[in-house]
Amino acid sequence: MEKILIIDDEAFICENVQRILSGEGFEVRAAGSGKEARDIVAGEEIDLALLDLNLGSEDGIEVLKSLKETDPELLVIIITGYGSVESAVESLQLGAFHYMKKPFKADALRLIVKLALKTQTLKREVRKLKRNNSPLPGRSPIIGKSEAFQEMAAQVRKIARIPSTVLITGESGTGKEVVARAIHDLSDRREHPFIAINCASIPAPLLESELFGHEKGAFTGASGRKKGLFEEAHRGTIFLDEIGEMDMAMQVKLLRVLQERSIRRVGAVKDIEIDARVIAATNRDLAKRIEEKSFREDLFYRLNVFPINIPPLRERPADIAALSAYFLDSFSRSFGRDFRDVSAEAEQLMAQYVWPGNVRELRNVIERICIMRSGPTLLPEHLPQEIKSCVAVPPLPAEMPVTVAADLGLEEAVSAIEKSLIQQALQKTGWNVLQTAVNLKIPRGTLRYKMEKYGLMQ
Repeated sequence: MEKILIIDDEAFICENVQRILSGEGFEVRAAGSGKEARDIVAGEEIDLALLDLNLGSEDGIEVLKSLKETDPELLVIIITGYGSVESAVESLQLGAFHYMKKPFKADALRLIVKLALKTQTLKREVRKLKRNNSPLPGRSPIIGKSEAFQEMAAQVRKIARIPSTVLITGESGTGKEVVARAIHDLSDRREHPFIAINCASIPAPLLESELFGHEKGAFTGASGRKKGLFEEAHRGTIFLDEIGEMDMAMQVKLLRVLQERSIRRVGAVKDIEIDARVIAATNRDLAKRIEEKSFREDLFYRLNVFPINIPPLRERPADIAALSAYFLDSFSRSFGRDFRDVSAEAEQLMAQYVWPGNVRELRNVIERICIMRSGPTLLPEHLPQEIKSCVAVPPLPAEMPVTVAADLGLEEAVSAIEKSLIQQALQKTGWNVLQTAVNLKIPRGTLRYKMEKYGLMQ
């Protein structure tokens, strides 16, 4: 429901406007002075203000200036009496949307208010498109045929219509933002903004202002009031990518937002209620970060209400062909190429490649091919060298004979067996750490740790 503020020191005018506009389904607030109006605008989300230029001893032009300083995006309709047309023109130059002369008819008021609100809606849509960008060619949709993908897709459909907080985990490039957008698009919030921010890309001192906004004069350079991303995401979804990189001081403030469902702009004294669904994502092991005292356990549990893990692309090779076909068609259209399909040989090479960059790497490879080559069929020679030279590694046998000394204790024996298995696995891949980690089904970081532990680093 749109919220309208009428600012007039004549009570009967306020009552009349409230009666007319409330009948149209709008929520209408009233203020009898500029100070009261500023307090309301500072603490609430006001869509439109109707301002009488004759506010007793107050200068209506100065009130307009202060309202626009408090909220630069606020639309203001000026109400003026006879003889104040010059002031009304000045107010338009200062950013007022329109002006009406007293006395005004109810139908005229309804028409101008609806026009102003439509304009406000369009402005917000433009800001949303500028922030999110229009869909880019080759942006990965949720596509896949593998069992792992189907399980994840079922989770996305299940959680989409439930307003719980979601924590998405997965390696870099697996498509965490794509999954977050899918949750938003399938939810009841899809008509409202989806705001994404990478917490690792913004310096810690600026992140609070970016998320929560700031008031004029809150710090050096704060020349005006600025809404934060939580306010921009009101009624929609805010996606906090790389949440594991957020510093501890900011984690405390985010925890409070999740608990209280309100934010406070930097330099403000009042809280603002917000209704934004939070989806967070990370490629870090948050459990390990908690052990290292670099991530708050209470924040983790607040975020991890509904966890979704995106498997790396190497664990779902059945999805590579479908994604390749999608990217090939999309980039072919964008670049005017005539690619129509992928040869069986090229598909086989791509299926056995480990894709350390996951879906993002696959997308980039197909885009590069479409820039440099033309179809109709994507052939093995079109692929980059690292994919063409990749040789499929047979899986490790179920049992690998390892001899250990009979007098070793259990812990020493287990370590000896583990070292021998890792060494054999490394030898089979030519000491390719990534491929060895895939074959052993352990994270690459874990493998490197064990290699250092057993003196197997080269």
